[in-house]
Amino acid sequence: MGPCPVTVRRLSTRASFTLAAVALLAAALWLGAAIGETAIPLDVVAKTVANRLFHAAYPLDPIDEGIVWSYRLSRVVVAACCGAALSLSGVVLQSLLRNPLADPYVLGISAGASTGAVSVAILGIGGGLVGLPLGAFAGALIAFCLVSLLAWRAGSGAAAIILAGVAGSQLFHALTAFVVTKAANAEQARGIMFWLLGNLSGVRWPDVTLALPAALIGLALCLSQARALDAFAFGRDSAASLGIPVRRTYVLLIGVTAMMTAVMVALVGSIGFVGLVIPHATRMLVGVRHGVLLPASAIVGAVFMILADILSRIIVPGQVLPIGVVTALFGAPAFAVIMSQRRTRL
Repeated sequence: MGPCPVTVRRLSTRASFTLAAVALLAAALWLGAAIGETAIPLDVVAKTVANRLFHAAYPLDPIDEGIVWSYRLSRVVVAACCGAALSLSGVVLQSLLRNPLADPYVLGISAGASTGAVSVAILGIGGGLVGLPLGAFAGALIAFCLVSLLAWRAGSGAAAIILAGVAGSQLFHALTAFVVTKAANAEQARGIMFWLLGNLSGVRWPDVTLALPAALIGLALCLSQARALDAFAFGRDSAASLGIPVRRTYVLLIGVTAMMTAVMVALVGSIGFVGLVIPHATRMLVGVRHGVLLPASAIVGAVFMILADILSRIIVPGQVLPIGVVTALFGAPAFAVIMSQRRTRL
C-alpha cells in the first residue's frame, strides 16, 4: 500500500516552501553583499565567495573582494542572524504569555541586556567579546524576572505585562544612561549611544561565529518545543492537561529567548519592532502552528533585517544610519496596519 496522496501532497508543498524560503534568504544575502555606497556587481560577489570558500581562482579587484568578504558579507550574515533570533523570541514570548504585544524590546529584555553589556564594557566586568554576551544575558534574565514580578503584583491581564515591560524598559534605560554618564569618557559615550540604536558597522567574521550558532541553536531548541507552544496557546492549564511539563518548558524557552536576545544585543545593540511585527506578519502568511511558524518567522525576520541594513547604508548618501532607526521607521507603521486589521484588544 503506497503513501497517502494527501500526505505526499503536504510533504511536497512543505518542500516547495522550504526551497523558496532558502532561495529568498540566499537572494537577500547576495543583494546585501552587493548593494551599498560602492556598488559591487552580483557576479563579483559570487566569485568572491567561490574564491574564499572553494579556493577558486577568479581574477578580481582586491578592493572589491575585500569590501565583499571582509565587510559586507559578514555584516549581512549577522543581520540575518539578528533578525531570525529576534523574530523567534517574539513568537515564543507571544505564545508563552498569550499576549500579542510581547517581544524582547517591549518587555524590557533588550533594555536589560543593553544594561548588562554596557556595564561589562564600561566597568570592565569580564571584558572582551566573551564578557559582553554573558553580561547581556544576565541583564536580560534580571529584566525579565523584574518585569514578571511587576506584572504579577499588578494583577492578571494582557495590559499588566505590557505596562510592567514599559516600566522595566525605562528603568534599565536609565541605569544604562547612568553607567555611561558616570564611568565613560566622551569617546566611549558617543560610541555606546550610537551602538544602542543598533549598529552593524563594526561587525566582522569573529562576530559571525557567535551570532550564527546562537540563532541556529535557538531555532533548534524552539522547534523542539513547537508542540508545547501550540498547547500554550490555550493556556498553562490546558498545556499541563496535555502532558506538557509547564514549568520546565517555560524556563527553557525563556532562557533560550534571553540567550538569543543577549547575544544579538551584545553584537549590534538594541533593535525594536522586529520581534513584534515579524511574528504577526508571518502568522498571516503561514498560520499559527509553531512547527511552520517558527522557521518561517526566522526566515522572514532574517530577510527583513538584511533589507533594513541595505536601506541603512543607502538612504542617506555618505552616511550609515543606525539600523534600529530603519526598523522603527518601517516597523511602526507596519505594526499599526497589522493591529488595525486584526483588531487586537488588550
